[in-house]
Amino acid sequence: MANMKQLAAVPTLLGLSLSSAVALAQDAGRPDLEGVWTNASRTPLSRPQGIDRLVVTAEEASQIVADMAIAGISAENIEAGPAIDPETGAPPAGAQDFGLRGYNLFWVDPGATLAYVKGEFRTSLIVDPPSGRVPRLEVPLVDLGQNNYGYRYLTGIGDASGPEAIPISERCLIGFGNTAGPGMMGTLYNSSYQFVQTDDYVVISVEMAHDARIVPIFDSAEDARGNTRPTSHNPWFGDSRGWYEDGALVIETVNINELQLSESSVPVSSGGRIIERFTRYSDTEIVYSFTVEDDNLYSQPWTAELSYHAMDGNLYEYACHEGNYSMAGILAGARIQEVEAELGTGSDE
Repeated sequence: MANMKQLAAVPTLLGLSLSSAVALAQDAGRPDLEGVWTNASRTPLSRPQGIDRLVVTAEEASQIVADMAIAGISAENIEAGPAIDPETGAPPAGAQDFGLRGYNLFWVDPGATLAYVKGEFRTSLIVDPPSGRVPRLEVPLVDLGQNNYGYRYLTGIGDASGPEAIPISERCLIGFGNTAGPGMMGTLYNSSYQFVQTDDYVVISVEMAHDARIVPIFDSAEDARGNTRPTSHNPWFGDSRGWYEDGALVIETVNINELQLSESSVPVSSGGRIIERFTRYSDTEIVYSFTVEDDNLYSQPWTAELSYHAMDGNLYEYACHEGNYSMAGILAGARIQEVEAELGTGSDE
């Protein structure tokens, strides 16, 4: 994680490229979001089949969590532990549980309860439409690209023709699971965030995977929308601009990098936008919602809602690529296999 003093200096540099219309934040109605927070929970974005209510009791929530899988490991195997049977050995390379059995659940920390929002346990993050499910178009009007990450994770098999063939999250370019969004959600572990507010910017430092969203703050929605960056910039997490409105921080994001489409839980095309709202609900809770508008991918706008809860301590450094030799190993191994195939010396293992 970058030093926060370093992050605080970044907006000064960014301000050189932004319009002078960046204004002081409104004093009235500006929520205090500073601090370290977590949005970890076991609630999925879309409501699972067989559950027809958004809100459940504490007892029902405990039972739902007890029956949930983690990272593809069933509830029964979670209880027993994903140990390898010494009689049968490890799954063969390419088997559907190869990746699952290789993941040590000791490191997994997705949260212990369903999402707890304004005193309620929620079965889905989606609150609108009432079905709690993403209203996707049956046939998207834009190409989402190939998302083979799940298959790669399960089997260990994937395209290794070059660095760009490897998924962006596997390359540690951005965190997986939409941790930095827009549409920021918890994931298997490290679902922690630090919010820093200045008069002109809000910085959201995301532990997974040391991402930082740096959002300029304007006087109004009109000013913010009048100061979009050129579309050629095409940054990770899109072009985000914010303002304070009715006691909430509102962030509108457009022009999300198209490389995020295939791997995002909340894909948005170049014609869409996401509007996020952060409201300080109590001393220990920020209520966060995001609304997705994109006629190219969805039959209607839809909204998700979750909470950030205060946590003690600081963020940890998420050293995803630093000192990680796996990509070099993947690419080198693939080149060796190509040579062996050409020479006819490769094994069937």
